[in-house]
Amino acid sequence: MIKIITTLVCFLATTVFVNAQQYEQGMGKAFSLWGEGKSAEASALFERIAGAEKNNWLPNYYVALVNTTATFDPANSKTAAPMLNKAQNAIDNATMISPNNAEIMVVQALINTAWIMQDPMTNGMKLSAPTIELYNKAIALEPNNPRAVFGKAEFEIGGAKYWGTDTKPMCEQVAKSIELFAKFKPETQFHPNWGLDRAQQTMKECK
Repeated sequence: MIKIITTLVCFLATTVFVNAQQYEQGMGKAFSLWGEGKSAEASALFERIAGAEKNNWLPNYYVALVNTTATFDPANSKTAAPMLNKAQNAIDNATMISPNNAEIMVVQALINTAWIMQDPMTNGMKLSAPTIELYNKAIALEPNNPRAVFGKAEFEIGGAKYWGTDTKPMCEQVAKSIELFAKFKPETQFHPNWGLDRAQQTMKECK
């Protein structure tokens, strides 16, 4: 009986180890593809990982992030709508796995922003207030989350430029986010750790 239990424990431990290795290799490959500018391939791989990691919000999170950020490239204007629909589906799945997650809220706010950019007249009034609300909720959950602080400031800068109002208060928040980026430590190598370069670029524009 003891031998059977020992064999079973060893088998389970080996299976967990193999699965963990496959997850790390898959995520690493997906990030490499994304870094090479192969957004579609990266998204597809993140989707496959999400299918296997049903209790892990990160793969769906990256499906959403990859597709959303790709729509900010004018070259993808004709495929933006299906990409954003895919992003929305993925972030909905991530939210079901991890509710009240500040990082997920930031990406949902980015999806809203992308829709606004696609059609400012139709989506601006509809999505602006919900987007600010998402950033406020994210900051309330994690006051020191640099992506939440910067995301809100960047979004408000866009609105201020549109209406011709002062951007100084938002620029101060951008500066604050850069300080938070310097202190931020992701939970694992695959947890969100992006945004500093964009914050630094925005800070240059502020000056």
